[in-house]
Amino acid sequence: MRDRLKVFGIDIIKGSVRSRSRRPMYALVRMDGGTIESESEVSMFRLFRMLTDEQPDILAVDSLQEIAADQHELFFFLQGLPPRTRLVQVTGGERKETLGKVAARYNISFNRFDPFAEARTTAQVASLGAGAEVIAFLNESEVVASRHRSPGKGGWSQNRYVRKIHGAVQLKGREIEMALAAAGLRYEKKETKAFGGCSRVAFRVFATRDQVPVSTYRGADVQVRINGKRLERIQFRPLSIKPRYLIVGIDPGTTTAAAALDLDGNLLHLMSSRQMTMSDVIESLYKVGKPLIVATDVQDMPYSVEKIRRAFSAIAFVPKQDVSVDTKVELTSPFEYANDHERDALSAALNAYRQYRHKFQNLQKRIPPGHDLDEVRARVIRGQSLEMVLTDMKVPVRKPEATEPAPVPAESGRHDERVRVLDGIVKRLRTFVAELQEEVKAKEYEIQRLQARIRKVHSTRDAVLAKDVEMVKRDAVIQSLKKRLRKEERYNRNLAKRLTRIKKFAELSMEGEVVPVKVMDSLTKDGLRRLEEDTGIDEGDTIFVIRTDGWGRNIVRDLAELRVNAVIAASGTLAAGDPQMLPLFREAGVPLLSDVAAGVQVRGKQGLAAKATLESAIHDWQGQQEKHEREKKTQLIEHIFKEYKSERGKEVRKGG
Repeated sequence: MRDRLKVFGIDIIKGSVRSRSRRPMYALVRMDGGTIESESEVSMFRLFRMLTDEQPDILAVDSLQEIAADQHELFFFLQGLPPRTRLVQVTGGERKETLGKVAARYNISFNRFDPFAEARTTAQVASLGAGAEVIAFLNESEVVASRHRSPGKGGWSQNRYVRKIHGAVQLKGREIEMALAAAGLRYEKKETKAFGGCSRVAFRVFATRDQVPVSTYRGADVQVRINGKRLERIQFRPLSIKPRYLIVGIDPGTTTAAAALDLDGNLLHLMSSRQMTMSDVIESLYKVGKPLIVATDVQDMPYSVEKIRRAFSAIAFVPKQDVSVDTKVELTSPFEYANDHERDALSAALNAYRQYRHKFQNLQKRIPPGHDLDEVRARVIRGQSLEMVLTDMKVPVRKPEATEPAPVPAESGRHDERVRVLDGIVKRLRTFVAELQEEVKAKEYEIQRLQARIRKVHSTRDAVLAKDVEMVKRDAVIQSLKKRLRKEERYNRNLAKRLTRIKKFAELSMEGEVVPVKVMDSLTKDGLRRLEEDTGIDEGDTIFVIRTDGWGRNIVRDLAELRVNAVIAASGTLAAGDPQMLPLFREAGVPLLSDVAAGVQVRGKQGLAAKATLESAIHDWQGQQEKHEREKKTQLIEHIFKEYKSERGKEVRKGG
C-alpha cells in the first residue's frame, strides 16, 4: 500500500437499495493517510459525484447488500466507479465475518448502532489491510466511439449533416487508436463503415480500465464509452496476503493429527490421517496460516514435531510433565473431534494457549487502537519489547473530535454572569465575521480577475499545445514502427543463419562415403523442438544426442513418429543412463547406438559418420531387435501355456 492511502468508508443510515420509494442514505467518512478528514451524510448520487471528483484508492463497505440488490446491480455499480478506486468488503470475501470481529483484530471498538461509527471503523480497518477487494472484470476492456445523436429523417442538408457526424466518429476513432498505440497497448479494432466515415468504431483492448489512456466523452456528435469485460461471477481478492498466526498442536505417530488455533483461542483447523507424512502436515498448516507456537502433550518434544517447528521457525511449547488423559478430556470438552489423536493434538494447542492467554490479554490493554494485535503479540512473544514494536509499526492518526463545553446548571449563582460574558463574546464574533465576509468578497474579486487572465493565457497556448500533442502522437507511432522493424530484421537474420546450416547439411548428404548427423543437445521435448526450429527433422535423419538425462517415454514416441534412421548417444552416457531406455527404444523400433559403434564425429551443431560403419551398427542392432522380438514371442507363448495349464487344472479339480 501507498504511504498516503485515501479511503472512503460508508454505512447505510436509512432506506434500502431494494426500495423504490425510500432510496438509501449513507454515512460517509473520508480518510486520507490514516487521518479522518470529514464525516457527512450523502445519497447514492452524491457519493458517485464525490468518488468521481476525488478518486479515492478504496471504497470500503461492510456488506455488498448495502450498495447493490443483486449481482447485476453490483456490476453496474463497479462499472461506475473510477478506474483507480477499488471496492473492498472489509468483512471478508466468500467467508464473511462480523465487523466487530474484524475491528477486534486491530483493537478497535465502536458503537454498532451508530452508522457513522461503523463507517469510521470500516475505513480504518480497510486502510490497515483488512477485507477483500471485489473483482468483477477481466484484464480486458472495450472502447466504443459512436454517434451521439441520430441523423433523423433530415431535409435539404441531410447528406452534409450525416457526413459531419460520421466523419467526427471516424476522427475520434483515429485519435483513440493513436493514444492506444502511443501507450504500447495491444488491441483489436472493428469499424462500421457508413456514409462519409464510420457510424461506430470499437476497440478490444487487452488491458484493465485504469490502464486505458482514454476517458469517457460526450460531445455534440460523438460519444465514447469504456467498459470492462465482466467475469462470470464476482470474485474476491484479499487486500493483505499476510497469513494469520497460529498456535499448533501436533500428535505424531502411525496416525498423525494436527490442530491449529488463532491467537484468540478459536479453532481453525483439526485433522488426522494415517497416510499423511510430515511434509503433508507442513503443507496443510501453511494453507491455514503461519504457526507461531508449536506444542505437544509430552515433556520431550518428538523429533518429527521438532522438524515441523524448525520449518516455520516457531516457538516450542512443552508441558512441565506429560499431560494426563483426564486433563486432555477436560481441555477439549467444548470441541468435537473424531479420535484420540485429534484430541491429543487439540489439547496440546489449548494448553499452550492457556499458558499465553493472560499475557495476550495484558498486551491488548496496553496496545493503542489501530494496531494489528496478532502482529504485535507475535513480535512480543518472539522477544521484542512492546515499545520497540509500537515504534516500528505505523499508527493511524485520528482526527480529534471537537468537544462541546459542559453546560452550566441554571441553579448556579454564576449563571447570569456567564450569560453576559457569552453575549459579549457573540457580539465580538459577529463583528469578526463581518470583517471576514468583506475579506472574502475582495478575495473572490481577485480570483475572478486572475481566472480571466488565466483564460486569456490558455487561449494563446491552445494552438501550440495542439501541435505538440500531434507531434508526440506521431513520434510514438514512429517509435512503434521502428521497434517492429528491428524485430523483423532480427527474425530475418535468424532465418538466414538457419538457411545456411540447412544448405551445408544438404551438401554433406550428397557425399557418398559419409552420412551427416544432426546434433540434439538433450533427449527431451525442448531439445527436439530446438532442433526442429534450427535445422528441421526429416524422415530418415540420423540424430546424435549430447545428453540423455531428463528423457521420457513421450520423446521416444515422438522420434518414432518422425521415422528417424537412428539415435546415437555417447557410450559413457548410455552406460550410466536409465536401464529402461534401451527397452523403450526397442519397443518403438528406433535404433539406439553408441557413438563408438556408429563412428560419429561431432563438431558444434553438426556431425559426420562413416556410412559403412553406421550401416553395420544399424544392421547389428536390427539383428538384436529380431532376437528380442523372438524372445518376446517365446515368453508370450509360455505365458499363454501356463495360463491354459492353470485353468485346465482348476477345471480338472472341480470335475473330480
